[in-house]
Amino acid sequence: MRVVTDGLIADYRPGSFLLAAPRHSLLATGAQAVVDERDPDELSARVTKLLVDSPAPLAVGALPFDRSAAPHLVLPEAVRWSGPLRPTSPATAPVAAGAAVTPLPSGEDYERSVARAVTRLRAGELDKVVLARTLRLDLPDPVEVRALLANLARDNATGYTYAVDLPGGRTLVGATPEMLLTRTGLTVEANPLAGSIPRHPDPVQDRLAAEELLASAKDHEEHRVVVSAVVEALRPYCRSLTVPERPSLVSTSAVWHLSTRITGVLADPEVTSLRLASALHPTPAVCGAPFGAATATIAELEPFDRGFYAGAIGWCDVHGDGQWVVGIRCAELAGQRMTLYAGAGIMPASRPDLELAETSAKFATLLRAMGMTVSPVS
Repeated sequence: MRVVTDGLIADYRPGSFLLAAPRHSLLATGAQAVVDERDPDELSARVTKLLVDSPAPLAVGALPFDRSAAPHLVLPEAVRWSGPLRPTSPATAPVAAGAAVTPLPSGEDYERSVARAVTRLRAGELDKVVLARTLRLDLPDPVEVRALLANLARDNATGYTYAVDLPGGRTLVGATPEMLLTRTGLTVEANPLAGSIPRHPDPVQDRLAAEELLASAKDHEEHRVVVSAVVEALRPYCRSLTVPERPSLVSTSAVWHLSTRITGVLADPEVTSLRLASALHPTPAVCGAPFGAATATIAELEPFDRGFYAGAIGWCDVHGDGQWVVGIRCAELAGQRMTLYAGAGIMPASRPDLELAETSAKFATLLRAMGMTVSPVS
């Protein structure tokens, strides 16, 4: 007998919203209203008013990477909850063979951009910057999104699998390890990840990789920058914050990460999870620090628009509770084109070849779910 969570994937249709967390899963369908207000205070207030005035139990959607760009929030017509997604059907490849793959930038150009960023970092122009690259897949047929989601959920039991409808008939699909924040009553929880190393198929080598990450001064400094920024962003909204002294290890099937779980108590019960998500995002884990210098460097060195990659995906209910995750390990689908995104945190001690390898490991999450063995370092 199939578990209920298979039903959520089976019932997914284009235009739906799916967010599967380790403890529960959400499928929202239809649209009573769409909100694209750019000002974060107005966005939160408008969504809350619409929820009060409508039968919709919550709003779902995404915030783009660029804070000045329009978000995409939807009040759905129907919402279903279940436990964690544990697909019982066999894994299937959601695309046919024959995809044409185009990296942007190329591996060589990405290494050159990393080297330029390192020069600026060593000169003290900024503390950290995250540089991303893309793989464009031109496919013989449109992706079977339900099969892709099932494969991602099967490979991502401890993370967050998602699909969110975007303007223009696009869909963002991914499996992120990183929760941006959860608000439950007055309790706020954030879990920034920063500092990464690819996993190894050999268990002994994999454990050595994890130990190398735990001992890496470069990665601990990268992590410290992110945690400090998250704490400073939350501090104006919280009467107390608890921050562990040292990070712990978490892993996906492809990458080890340094992780810190931050908890706080809200000072104002009217502050919603949506407002908190707008205040936190984008963190230095996907952007860099200082914010202005990092975003300017990204705009100069990345030859593409991030759109909703590295944004925030989640939900907020009428009481202000909700959960938001960081939109990484993802791909944007548009017809027969699929664009994969992956980034790496660049620090003064970064080596361009290792940062390229890290992005390649992160591409593997989507490539594996697609049943593909394309080498993303070309």
